[in-house]
This record gives sequence, structure tokens and C-alpha cells, in this order.
Amino acid sequence: MKKWIALACAAGLMSGLSTLSLAAAESGSAAEARAMLDKTIAAIKADKAAALSQIAKGENGFKDRDLYPFCGGADGKFTAHPTLTGQSMKDLKTKDGDPIGSKLYEQAKEGAVAEVGYLWPKPGSSAPAKKVSLVTKIGDQVCAVGYYQ
Repeated sequence: MKKWIALACAAGLMSGLSTLSLAAAESGSAAEARAMLDKTIAAIKADKAAALSQIAKGENGFKDRDLYPFCGGADGKFTAHPTLTGQSMKDLKTKDGDPIGSKLYEQAKEGAVAEVGYLWPKPGSSAPAKKVSLVTKIGDQVCAVGYYQ
């Protein structure tokens, strides 16, 4: 019994250390966000349904620290997002009312990548931070990956 308790404590300690190192990890860079967007484009072109499912679940490399892609369909709703799938992407606004969802849709063009800057809290925080989303259009999908500056 004592050995089991010692192992459980050690596992808890290791889990805590992993959480601390994860929290201290750097944010994703602009170059890493662009690479993830390029991966998103290729995946959607290859198999849209599978790609959107993987993006929503953060599977197959579609989640790295604070980087993740998100997509919206022609109807303006998120087709893939870690927590907002099915909700309106087009109506998304910052806490101060900046209509970032409509800006993303306006800037998205097939075969081009645009930047949309706004203030958005980092994961685990409520304080707004400078964020830039790289956005493009892939068929009927508007997809983006954001990074913090």
C-alpha cells in the first residue's frame, strides 16, 4: 500500500511539473502559424470532412501550444474550432466590440493569406493581448490560425 501511495504522489508531482512546463512554454510564432495554416489548406483540399474533424479535435498536429486553426463555412458558422464549432464565426467580436469575425470573412481570399489583428485573451487569461490571425479561403471555407505578438 505504501508503495502505491508513493507512486501516486510521484505521478502527481510529475503531472504538476508537466503542467508548469506547459504553462511556461513559448507561444507559437508567426512562422509556425503560417506553417499550420499551410497544413490546414493542404488537408482541406485533400479531404475536407476529415480535416475539419481533426481541426475541431486538435488532432494530427492541428494544436500546438496556443496555435490552432479554425474554419467557418459559407453560412458564417464555425465548421471547426476547439470550442466554438457550430456557433457564429462571422458575428464574433472582441470584448470591446471589434467585429473580428466579419473582418476575417472580408479579408479571406482564395490563394492569398491576409493578416487580421485584434485583442484577444491568451489561453488561461482574461486580459486582452495582441493577436494576429492569418486567414485564407479554401473553397467554401474561411480558415485562419492566430498567434500572439
